[in-house]
Amino acid sequence: MEAEKWIKHYSSRHKILLVGEGNFSFALSLATALPRGKFLLCSEFSHSIWQCIQYGMLWMTHPTAAANLVSLKAMGCTVIHDVDARTMSTHHLLSYKKFDRIVFNFPHAGFITFENDSYQISRHQDVVRGFLKNASEMVTEGGEVHVTHKTGRPYSEWRIKELGEEARLVLSEEAKFCLSDYPGYINKRGAGNRSDESFPEGQCSTYKFVKNGYRTLFNSIYIL
Repeated sequence: MEAEKWIKHYSSRHKILLVGEGNFSFALSLATALPRGKFLLCSEFSHSIWQCIQYGMLWMTHPTAAANLVSLKAMGCTVIHDVDARTMSTHHLLSYKKFDRIVFNFPHAGFITFENDSYQISRHQDVVRGFLKNASEMVTEGGEVHVTHKTGRPYSEWRIKELGEEARLVLSEEAKFCLSDYPGYINKRGAGNRSDESFPEGQCSTYKFVKNGYRTLFNSIYIL
């Protein structure tokens, strides 16, 4: 058996689901650090990106996603598209799977108005609420559900801990998040005419939620 390897909270023996991957650079960072890349699954919301790659077209939202996806596929990764984090537990390719880590970095509902507007905040909360509810049904006993986001205002108004409680998850740790811990990861805005630009992460945390049970480790890694 190969020696266990880690990158921060993630082990080569974990079965990991990543959702909301913008340009797939976080997935590529984990795939590079962990030795079983051929078992990785990577997903994002729109199914059209792979068609864009196949026909040599430039994906307008995240142009670098095409190169990252090519690298992931060369490493043996399987890519699933058209996965909505709010309903993923019912997806036909995911409904029967369980994961040790389920991760959503910097969730965002898209821009309708200003970030500090109560309606905009409620839209973001709906995305996180749906993700946590579905993740609670897909995480293994002893596994963890991670949400990474800024902690200052107005993002603190999202009340991520309370959203976890609604999904019957318990916050086990709020860990400081540093972009430099994940070589090659480049965060993206993800919406609007500046969607391919990075944003300063500032004060960020990874909210780690658990449910009661035992920890199960698997010999393969999936990143969705």
